[in-house]
Amino acid sequence: MFLISKLFWLAAQPLSLAFLFAALAALLAFFGWRRSGGAAGLLSALVLFVTLYTTAGGVALQVLEERFPKPEVEPQDLSCILVLGGALENEVTTSRGGVELNQAGDRYLEALRLALRHPNARILISGGDGSISGAYEGEAGASERLFSAFGLPPERLVKENASRTTYENALQTKDLLARENLSDCLLVTSAFHMPRSVGLFRKADIPVTPWPVDYRTSGVLRLGFDFTQPTSNAQLTSTAVREWIGLFAYYLTGRIDSLFPAA
Repeated sequence: MFLISKLFWLAAQPLSLAFLFAALAALLAFFGWRRSGGAAGLLSALVLFVTLYTTAGGVALQVLEERFPKPEVEPQDLSCILVLGGALENEVTTSRGGVELNQAGDRYLEALRLALRHPNARILISGGDGSISGAYEGEAGASERLFSAFGLPPERLVKENASRTTYENALQTKDLLARENLSDCLLVTSAFHMPRSVGLFRKADIPVTPWPVDYRTSGVLRLGFDFTQPTSNAQLTSTAVREWIGLFAYYLTGRIDSLFPAA
């Protein structure tokens, strides 16, 4: 299932779809099916236009980010901080050492801030190597270098280094929490990723308090045209499409009980 999901996403992401429709258009035109080829070419152009020059992707991502608002008051007695992986550039970190954060790096920065404010809290990092090859250093292992650089002792960390997907995060974490006698964790992950994450943890009967970070939208974005930042629009659209597909897939396979989990 893991490999299938990776291969599916290679073809399903917006820019890949645009390319596939364009290739289909050329193939159909070559064999003389010009009308069908023209329709495929039009679909390719439409996908490209919506992806690059509208705010559709940003709005779709914003809907996800607004689903679980961050609590207004930080817990006073915090014993467990659960951080989902996906915030490190595993390939770069493996080859160059150190710690290289990606766009989701807020997950670790917020976890570090919380850990410094709550010195008795344990930090559980859940995330292995999510690549197809499996040739890179697991994220939970690499994150130890980041936390130790800021003075956090290794015994405060609980590392889950085997999971490759959010579904596996929940499965692997449940055993670790029981083994370490930890409960009622603050769940730290990207805001757009929170609905699917909470749905999985609820299904696994793991009580968590959502603590969203890594917002990618302003919260006041409206649907319209945007010709100023096509690269950014494409990235927002790709992230939104991937997360919505993940929600549908997890719901259809029974991994979450609700199509769009809510607070």
